[in-house]
Amino acid sequence: MSGQNRQSWLQRVLGGLPKPTKRPPADTQEPTPVTRDRVGDYLLTKGYRFVVDEDGDLTGTWDGSRFWFLLLGDHAEIVQIRGRWHRQLPLEQRAAVGLALNDWNRERIWPKAYVREEEGMLALYSEVSADFEPGATDAQLEQILACGLGTGVQLFAALEATLPSGGPAPEVPDN
Repeated sequence: MSGQNRQSWLQRVLGGLPKPTKRPPADTQEPTPVTRDRVGDYLLTKGYRFVVDEDGDLTGTWDGSRFWFLLLGDHAEIVQIRGRWHRQLPLEQRAAVGLALNDWNRERIWPKAYVREEEGMLALYSEVSADFEPGATDAQLEQILACGLGTGVQLFAALEATLPSGGPAPEVPDN
């Protein structure tokens, strides 16, 4: 560290220089409650096609895989983007699936990846969740929705390249 930098640093620590001013946040919108309509509006602005299922959840397909946009919690304050890979795998591939998902979860934060046994086959899921109890700005909501959908599609593309073909694709209703 040069003498000039050391002196500036020392002056700042000892109070000899003014504190840096805080910049106002770029997004000055006040957080508002997350609603199904707000999620739907985001999807519409992106030109995405989706439907409302029998449970009242927004759902659609991206690259052949089904995604749901869920509002969970006592006050619908938790946003969850859950994806289900379009393929199912035989139970005999559980070890390979476990290794692939373990590798994914170890190397990445999003999405959480897991496997469930459904009707004698393995179904693979992606999940991104965020608690917006105090509400969310449009930018915050858009960021988590894009993250959940984008990283879910990335996970499923990686699985296509990693896991051998086998097993029938599940029936996924069209939009």
